[in-house]
Amino acid sequence: MAQHIWKIPSRPPHDFFLCLDVDSYFDHEHQPEELFEQGFTRPVPLSDRDVLVTIFFNGDVDSPSFTIRAHESLTDAEQAEADSILRRILGTDLDVTPLYDQAGNDPVLAGPLRELYGLKRISRANIFEDAVNRIIRTQIKHKPTARKMVHEVRNAYGTRLESGNRVIPAWPRPQRLVSADPRAMKQYGLSLRKGEYLTELAHELLHGRLAGGGGPEPDTHAAEGVANDSKQSAADSLKETYNRLELMPPEALYESLVSIRGIGPTTAQDLILFRNRSDGWFASHKQKGQEKAVRRWIILAYGGDPDHCSEEAFRRMIKPWQGFEAAALEFLYVNWVLSEKKQAQHL
Repeated sequence: MAQHIWKIPSRPPHDFFLCLDVDSYFDHEHQPEELFEQGFTRPVPLSDRDVLVTIFFNGDVDSPSFTIRAHESLTDAEQAEADSILRRILGTDLDVTPLYDQAGNDPVLAGPLRELYGLKRISRANIFEDAVNRIIRTQIKHKPTARKMVHEVRNAYGTRLESGNRVIPAWPRPQRLVSADPRAMKQYGLSLRKGEYLTELAHELLHGRLAGGGGPEPDTHAAEGVANDSKQSAADSLKETYNRLELMPPEALYESLVSIRGIGPTTAQDLILFRNRSDGWFASHKQKGQEKAVRRWIILAYGGDPDHCSEEAFRRMIKPWQGFEAAALEFLYVNWVLSEKKQAQHL
């Protein structure tokens, strides 16, 4: 099979291999310990079709680049589109260099910044993939089971792509999930409510609040030629929606996301932090006087009392994070993941 190969440079420093210890970055089909040699294979959702690519990191933290091998030939336009999607997934455009200077003496961040030099998060291809992944995995303590459930939904509603002697399912698109029966998703381990969350999220992206006023509902009686034009128009409109959500100020996007059933404060903040940008926003969310979500975790890390921390005090805590809130939190998260793994090894 013909392959299409190109390179994507990344803003330094970038050490992709630091991500291999973070299970949440990867999916059911991935074996992180094998990615060093075999590469990172995943589907890429182009406008007209899904394709598989395998990604290889050059291992140079200060001059980082990725070699991309598409499993089939691409047009120039398709390569450009895949390039843009992969830059989001890998975080190659993220420039976190100022954070090393701003937070180099921070009592909480200084250590992780040194020990995880070059860390950048791995996201999914777009906010819909990130949200589907997050919604399905939420409240499932056994992570391999959660990954398997996500894989089963992908297998049922996404394109099945061949890779050697195995099949890797693409992620379902909103156009496919919007008409899915939530009850049918119970066979993949999802509750009826989670199935409803996914179909409603797809509707919000295509025709609702996230679509910026909504697009027209599909005409099921359209002639074939008109239907094809409508399909392309819908794909273009969805791409514009994804681009707009990437550029939305964090506070505004947070308010839009938490208005959607199935997306709570923590999930909304996670979706903001996985965008192709380094800034973020940590909303206060109190229940019965107790601070919840990401802000609680940050305040505890700084030794504060999350239930009695003023807005002014919180802003002082994270002043060294300014403009790089998403990147800063990822350093704390990965540092926590590694600490948990070390503790588990000594049990």
